Amino acid sequence: MHTKVEEELHEMAGIDYDKVTIKHNPSVPVLYEEALTHEVGTVISSAGALCSYSGKKTGRSPKDKRIVEEEESSKDIWWGPVNTKISERVFLINRERAIDYLNTHPRLYVFDGFAGWDPKYRKKVRVIASRAYHILFMRNMLIRPTEEELENFGTPDFTIFNAGEFPANRYTTGMTSTTSVSINFKRHEMVILGSEYAGEMKKGIFTVMHYLMPKAGVLSLHSSANEGPDGDVSLFFGLSGTGKTTLSADPKRHLIGDDEHCWSDNGIFNIEGGCYAKCIDLSPEKEPEIFNAIRFGSVLENVVLNEDSRVVDYSDDFLTENTRCAYPIDYIPNAKIPCMGGHPKNIILLTCDAFGVLPLVAKLTPDQVMYHFISGYTTKVAGTEDGISEPTPTFSACFGAPFLVLHPQRYATMLAEKMSTHKADAWLINTGWTGGRAGDVKRCPLKYTRAILDAIHSGALAKGEFENYEVFNIAIPKAVDGVPADMLHPRKAWKGTDDQFDASLKKVAAMFSENFAEYKDQATPETCNAGPQV
Repeated sequence: MHTKVEEELHEMAGIDYDKVTIKHNPSVPVLYEEALTHEVGTVISSAGALCSYSGKKTGRSPKDKRIVEEEESSKDIWWGPVNTKISERVFLINRERAIDYLNTHPRLYVFDGFAGWDPKYRKKVRVIASRAYHILFMRNMLIRPTEEELENFGTPDFTIFNAGEFPANRYTTGMTSTTSVSINFKRHEMVILGSEYAGEMKKGIFTVMHYLMPKAGVLSLHSSANEGPDGDVSLFFGLSGTGKTTLSADPKRHLIGDDEHCWSDNGIFNIEGGCYAKCIDLSPEKEPEIFNAIRFGSVLENVVLNEDSRVVDYSDDFLTENTRCAYPIDYIPNAKIPCMGGHPKNIILLTCDAFGVLPLVAKLTPDQVMYHFISGYTTKVAGTEDGISEPTPTFSACFGAPFLVLHPQRYATMLAEKMSTHKADAWLINTGWTGGRAGDVKRCPLKYTRAILDAIHSGALAKGEFENYEVFNIAIPKAVDGVPADMLHPRKAWKGTDDQFDASLKKVAAMFSENFAEYKDQATPETCNAGPQV
């Protein structure tokens, strides 16, 4: 007698259930035992987390992501450097290669879970993998079904074949390396070869939701979200290093989610059932919620630990700077379960400006929101022995270009429409430098950014007085409780000469204009005119 899942896998993928033992939705202790028994190097940390290692790849491989070009989805996809085409034939060759490899394994693991907390829009996802680590990871990151939901799961909406331990064939048409992450919207499948980095599955499902949700009239967003005591929801957008995770973890507010959300006609819902936090330099003082979430059931990736005590050294980046932990969202004490909320009252675009010319906070019009959302600006600061070298600007459309499937203007228009319908306020917050460039002055203290957020959430800031900020034409508040008034206007805060300020301001404005040229072909005239006027 074979189980329903074994029959399905045999039918749709030719998995040989007579040779392969299939473990379906195994419990956390079973996954620990399997990983510790069969995966070399796997250990348990002193806090009880499973420490797994992803091999050569310790981060995503965006250059190896492919989407199948087929008649159903082809006209909608934003083809280019983010979404590279492969043919259906090449996808099937890779799929066959992955399944052949999975069939050589004596044991396979299958996890069935959901993407999206709103039952109306959630998608059923099946993950098939040869490593228990990958299944525990996705058990944490997807929404875990109840026994009844699992019993009535039915046919998955999307299936991931993770054969990441086995390389892609470099001589297959369209392959550029031994890694291949390919998505086929027509077959509702994703195939992974040549990368054991678990984040590929998480972001693969996010990419799928970025295609399916807008088609259902739901906006998919790379953002965190939290909810105040009165049910007011805030959305936070921001690239790495801007404070998105830190600022959305607010003890006075409930966390809806830290990374991926959708905005439907019913409100906001989290796509995921867990969090995937960076661990480099993690400490109980700086981020107590994340630190305490690392316990039995969590997966630590690529960390270094003491051989005897098994205590993790979070400052050690010997294997990678991208050390991570995946844990269920209910490990965060003030998480809101189910992870859903009403329509957002405040939209917060975070940037970390190292040139010192963007204000600490500004109120945006709907057109300016579209412009800054499509731009997705921040800066990276390189630390060197001799001090700080030139800041590097980073633009990432919709604050998540690697995961977009449609043209950025499609998401931006939906955002502006939803903001207008639900009368949400939008704010640009600079968590970087003011008064001068990075290296010349100190970064804005976190307490001031938190004071700005408190003023936004209390409604006081929206009622205050504003003045126009030149070139960018955005509205700057004249006062914020708990923030020195001279820090609010970049020109007034500037410690150098007026000429230096003008040069820096024009330079940043020109960067915005140059970056936006890429999107002008499909952006509305209103969006184009909402940028800085150089």
